[in-house]
Amino acid sequence: MGHVSRIIGPVAVAALVTPVTGQTADDVDALRAEIAALKAEYAQRVTALETRIDQLETTATVAAAAPVESPPPAPSAPARKSSAFNPSISVILAGNYADLSQDPGDFNFAGFMPSGGEIGPGDRSFNLGESEVTFAASVDPYFTAALTLALSPEGELGVEEAFARTTSLPAGLSVKGGRFFSGFGYLNEIHAHAWDFVDQPLVYQAFYGGQFGQDGVQVKWLAPTDLFLEFGAETGNGGEFPGTRLGRNGLNGATLFTHVGGDLGDSIGWRAGVSWMDMDAEDRAYEDVDSLGNAVVNSFTGSSETWVVDATFKWTPASSTRRQAFKLQAEFMRRTEDGSLAYDIEGAGLSDAYRSEQDGWYVQGVYQFNPRWRFGLRYDELDAGSTRIGLVQSGDLLASDFPLLLPASPSRITTMIDFSPSEFSRLRAQYAWDDSRDAETDRQLLLQYIYAIGAHGAHKF
Repeated sequence: MGHVSRIIGPVAVAALVTPVTGQTADDVDALRAEIAALKAEYAQRVTALETRIDQLETTATVAAAAPVESPPPAPSAPARKSSAFNPSISVILAGNYADLSQDPGDFNFAGFMPSGGEIGPGDRSFNLGESEVTFAASVDPYFTAALTLALSPEGELGVEEAFARTTSLPAGLSVKGGRFFSGFGYLNEIHAHAWDFVDQPLVYQAFYGGQFGQDGVQVKWLAPTDLFLEFGAETGNGGEFPGTRLGRNGLNGATLFTHVGGDLGDSIGWRAGVSWMDMDAEDRAYEDVDSLGNAVVNSFTGSSETWVVDATFKWTPASSTRRQAFKLQAEFMRRTEDGSLAYDIEGAGLSDAYRSEQDGWYVQGVYQFNPRWRFGLRYDELDAGSTRIGLVQSGDLLASDFPLLLPASPSRITTMIDFSPSEFSRLRAQYAWDDSRDAETDRQLLLQYIYAIGAHGAHKF
């Protein structure tokens, strides 16, 4: 019995093991067959991809060699940006209400030869200010152009600026040609709606009759330095006061200027400059009265030379959460005129030598104490200086025969506060004590509105 047990045990174990071993061998063979099939499939895919790449490379080579017609542009929705218009268009609407203690019809600058375009405080009551319409655009890769039309309160339409400017000259050079505001000093280039006060400083009104416009050409060079350094030169027909158009071909006068500026830390920016202007005048007439009160017309012929020094300082604290800012601005001008002065050209017709040296300056500060509110203070002063009139020195006439040229020192103090609901509108109240003429102090209250419509570029520093 024990012998039989020893035989039956191994036989039973062999019977159990044999089926398992056979099943394992079958699984291994199946896995090997599956792996072989996957390898074959991947090889086919790689071959197909390589063939596709070859076809694409061949197609690209042929396309580059053959001309291709551009497909017609797809229709697009109307653009909402200002760049959709060519040229871009901007409109400035301005006006004021004036309450004046002196008659504005008698306005003049004591001690200074009139320009014929004195602005003064304007008329009393409600007035439509000068409205502007500007068209500006890039002409091509080489030029930009702009046209500004000014509509006076009387309804007269004039060309304020019309110029083209280069954009691609090398070495920091640029050229502007046409009609433009001269680049001397600081304030002259800035349009009226961007002034910090309703009106210009007295020195601009007395020396130039307002803003000085040039019909001619301007060249600027911006130096390739970390410090802002600009040099400029201008010339033209000299048709604006203090010059006149000459009775010959060619140009009249020249203007040279240089400006330098930079930053002091993160909160302070500054700019300073020196300018020189020289031009001629032929029979530059103005109206006056003689010592008896009779109306006369006199005229000046000679040269007019002006030096200008300007400086501007801006402070904007980088850490301010109220967007505070302060701007300090000043300009000083000295003008020398040398030539001859004709007296009563329609009557007596006397003429002799004339020379004058006159100064003018202003300083103003504007503090933005709130994102929408600003307060400003300005002081102006003129000095008629030393005037030598040959007809008076020779005894032919009296100094009182030239009452507008008698020594004087006009001055003015101006305060203002303005509110800007947005960057496109501004409301301003201004009060001034004006001693520009021989009469009593003119107390001037001006209320102004300014509205900007359409595309509008950034203002200068």
